[in-house]
Amino acid sequence: MTKKWWHDKVAYQIYPKSFYDSNGDGIGDIPGIISKLDYLQDLGVDIIWLSPCYPSPLADEGYDISDYYDIDPRFGTMEDMDLLLAEAKKRGMYILMDLVVNHCSDEHEWFRKACQDPEGKYGNFFYLRDKKEGELPTNWRSYFGGPVWEDLPGTNKQYLHVFHKKQPDLNWENPEVREEVYKNINWWLDKGLGGFRIDAIINIKKALPFHDYEPDREDGLCTIKAMLSEAKGIGEFLGEMRDRTFKKYDAFSVGEVFDEKPEEIPDFIGDNGYFSSMFDFNETIFGESEKGWYDMKQIMPDDYKKCCFEAQAKVGDIGFLSNIIENHDEPRGVSRYIPEEDCCPESKKMLAALNFMLRGLPFIYQGQELGMENVPISSIEEVDDISAINEYQVALDAGLSKEEAVKVISRYSRDNARTPMQWNDGANAGFTTGTPWLKVNPNYTRINAAAQADDPHSVRSFYKQLIALRKNPAYKETVVYGTLEPAWEDRHNLMAYYRKGGKTLLVIGNYQKDGQEITLPSEYRKVLLNNYPDIVQEDNTIHLQGYQVLILEI
Repeated sequence: MTKKWWHDKVAYQIYPKSFYDSNGDGIGDIPGIISKLDYLQDLGVDIIWLSPCYPSPLADEGYDISDYYDIDPRFGTMEDMDLLLAEAKKRGMYILMDLVVNHCSDEHEWFRKACQDPEGKYGNFFYLRDKKEGELPTNWRSYFGGPVWEDLPGTNKQYLHVFHKKQPDLNWENPEVREEVYKNINWWLDKGLGGFRIDAIINIKKALPFHDYEPDREDGLCTIKAMLSEAKGIGEFLGEMRDRTFKKYDAFSVGEVFDEKPEEIPDFIGDNGYFSSMFDFNETIFGESEKGWYDMKQIMPDDYKKCCFEAQAKVGDIGFLSNIIENHDEPRGVSRYIPEEDCCPESKKMLAALNFMLRGLPFIYQGQELGMENVPISSIEEVDDISAINEYQVALDAGLSKEEAVKVISRYSRDNARTPMQWNDGANAGFTTGTPWLKVNPNYTRINAAAQADDPHSVRSFYKQLIALRKNPAYKETVVYGTLEPAWEDRHNLMAYYRKGGKTLLVIGNYQKDGQEITLPSEYRKVLLNNYPDIVQEDNTIHLQGYQVLILEI
């Protein structure tokens, strides 16, 4: 593998709307991010990914972009963005933005022009079909529920949207669309951006010609994934985008890639891959059901272990995965991967270490370093997430009571990750002096950055230690480039693996509240990290306490 500048880095995702509000309007902003760069530098972060802060009507919280060349006034100005890039550079940090080019907003000038003249240049920027009374062009269901077809205002045509109806899909088969995308990417890279996280990119290639698939619910529609599984040739688009943009700048790119085939991994993240890296979603998609969230299977410790090891084995040394516990589209990881009654600092640290020491690039989502948890939801009226609102209805239609449906979306709603960052135990968790756009998790009085900053036993301090270990010259080569070999793979509620390179490290996590014993094959040289004050052992047998995690040099 060719070594790259980003291999040994640690990344941090910011959801700008919920990070820090500098002007009291209840919405986080770019000046707020600038004011917290020292906090991130102290943690050890090198790369910062910003979720979308472009102008947007916010039908899907910014993933519906109306202007790719500006900053939404809610978040600040382009001058603020330039200052953020400059201040990050001073600290040796890189800024990533979201690249959302499967679709734009229906308020983008391209779409407005398509409405005015559907037969003209901009009509071909989208997928338009003639409207037929009582009949849809296809029976595909959008990700947010309902058909993917919507009437094109003022015309006798319909347009395709695989996400929200305010997110019309761009026609990547049209070379003029691709040129516009590349021009925009390079404009930002010329500004000094470190790269991009690429949103929903698998959706850009459609199976042509369009046709129906077997319905999978009583609505007579089928999952959009049926079409995507048949689509061929996405590599031509992605390879062209790489060569015309990222490659020229040695920029970092990480793809939101689902359903890739094992033989395609070298194409995606090999030495000349379309992207520098791609996220491992093995754990987040576990237990998914075509019926909806209400039918999802809950992930258990042995499932989590299996998902991680499968992803690691699949990629091997071909390239780098980006490893996550949570992001803006997922519930809080500690609430998902740890039983509710066992959620405590020790278990949170264990989860952190098991994920962080995997081979690949670690991504921390804002508040993850504090162990932020899911927010209690008592009514659908409290929910902002359009995906959760749709799934609530799906659950009701399946016969669940309102209380049961609320419980389902409480577990999986994207609002869980989007509640304001918990800075201190003051009003609104120190996020804003105004009224926050989304309610603050009431547990902010005990889980917040100020309380954890100087506490050597806090979750945040443990994350700092993990980052320091990754960057320690004595261990960096092994942690970054070493192989990963599972250990005691069949042991129930135990996740353990070796990282082997210049040195041999053993990561062991007791994934349960009850203690259990393991016997090491040989003595260890050194304890590099332990979420308990001590180790209980007799000869080479270690008695692991509940949720204890150890990183040992063997």
